[in-house]
Order: sequence, then C-alpha cells, then structure tokens
Amino acid sequence: MQKSRSTTILVVRKDGKTVMAGDGQVTLGHSVMKASAKKVRKLMDGKVVVGFAGAAADGLALMERLEEKLNKYRGNLLKAAVELAKDWRTDKFLRRLEAVLLAADKNNMFLISGNGDVIEPDEPILATGSGGDFARSAALALYRNTDMSAREIVEQAMKIASEICIYTNDNFTIEEL
Repeated sequence: MQKSRSTTILVVRKDGKTVMAGDGQVTLGHSVMKASAKKVRKLMDGKVVVGFAGAAADGLALMERLEEKLNKYRGNLLKAAVELAKDWRTDKFLRRLEAVLLAADKNNMFLISGNGDVIEPDEPILATGSGGDFARSAALALYRNTDMSAREIVEQAMKIASEICIYTNDNFTIEEL
C-alpha cells in the first residue's frame, strides 16, 4: 500500500489577526491525487479556525470531535484541546487516527496530536505537515524582520513552502479571524 503524503498547514497571529492556511495537495506514492483539498475550516460560528495534516478522514473526524469539545466547554479552546488530546491518547478508536491538528482562536493557538501533545508556541506561529518546517521558518523570518500583516506572512510563507516541498502546492485555503 502506498503512503499518502500531503499538506502544509500554517497559522500566524499578528496585530489582532489570526490567519491559517493549508495547501490543497494530496499525494499518493509518486502521484498527485488531488490539488484542491480543503484542510482548513472555521468552527464555532467562525470563532475558531482549525487545520489538519494527515489522513483526510482522520483529520475531519478529529475536527468534529474538537467542535464537540468546544461546544461542551463553551468555546474554551485550551480546555477543548486538552480534553481532545486526552481522549485521542486513551480511546482505542481515536488512537488509530493519523493526523495532527492546528487550532486557533483570537487569543490561543495549539498543535494537538494523538501522542497527547497540546503545544502552544513561544511565538505566535505554528505549522505542521510535510512542508510545515519550511512554512514555519519562512513565517518566523517574515514575522521578525518585516512589517507584513499576518495574512501577508502566511501567503508568502506558504508560497515559499510550495516552492521547496514536493508534497505542497500553491492552491491555498486561507481563513482569517
């Protein structure tokens, strides 16, 4: 069975704006299977943005679980993220899911994984996926050394990642809070 590779997800917060982007490429083996996948969505009536890297069905299932937790904890992203990570690590079904989530609201951003990780970055930039390191590096350089807006940083960093990572394309979905 060929391994599916896909995705670069990046989130940046600057000057009161939180912007998340995901590319659209899904690769199976040596072939691009889809160029326009949507891996970033808004939840909670547009108050939370979430993106996933990994298996599509798994990522979508985890997004639904996160939204359930957000509803249960009245939009408290930290509490919802911690509870999802606990469930993900201990539940037999969820443990098999292969994806990583980035979730952000106006004040918080987290990487959530099946290992029980709920990671909040030191600087307001997070990335994941096959091109995540490229996008994060570019975003950090732009964040620290330019006056670009959060959206401009995300657009440029994702463009750079798409030029370096063969599993990342330049067909971006961008959501802003």
